[in-house]
Amino acid sequence: MDSDTRDTTAALGTALQQRGWMLATAESCTGGLIAAACTDLAGSSNWFERGFVTYSNAAKTELLGVPAELITAHGAVSEPVVRAMVCGAAQRAGVQVAVASTGIAGPGGGSATKPVGTVWLGWYVAGQVFARCHQFAGERSAVRQQAVAQVLAQLLELLPPTEGQA
Repeated sequence: MDSDTRDTTAALGTALQQRGWMLATAESCTGGLIAAACTDLAGSSNWFERGFVTYSNAAKTELLGVPAELITAHGAVSEPVVRAMVCGAAQRAGVQVAVASTGIAGPGGGSATKPVGTVWLGWYVAGQVFARCHQFAGERSAVRQQAVAQVLAQLLELLPPTEGQA
């Protein structure tokens, strides 16, 4: 993990602790790297609840409750699926905050409509759901690391201010 991601994750941990909130992750293309970035920090048990690595479509359905029909209709790498993943993670973990990733890290698996580097990220923050598609550049590990950095940085920005903050 690079120092910027480590700093972002530390700030995120502090922000979640200030709110008394816990985080869960639902990961496909990042394969647990988001959870690893969080748990790499001492004291993360104060704000990190659990991670779901749901690489297969069956795992998305079984562990997160993503309807198989949704995956069939839109593909695993899609906005509806990442939204269902992040909601499933929040609900099943009983947390206020969750993040999700699903994408094509490469080198194969891409298509004309979903090229390698296409990653959908999702956020669940106190009942609100957000999703965004990114097109990351580079080889497999670079795509995955960019997804980790982006999902954590965006979550920090999405957190509502604590009492007393402007």
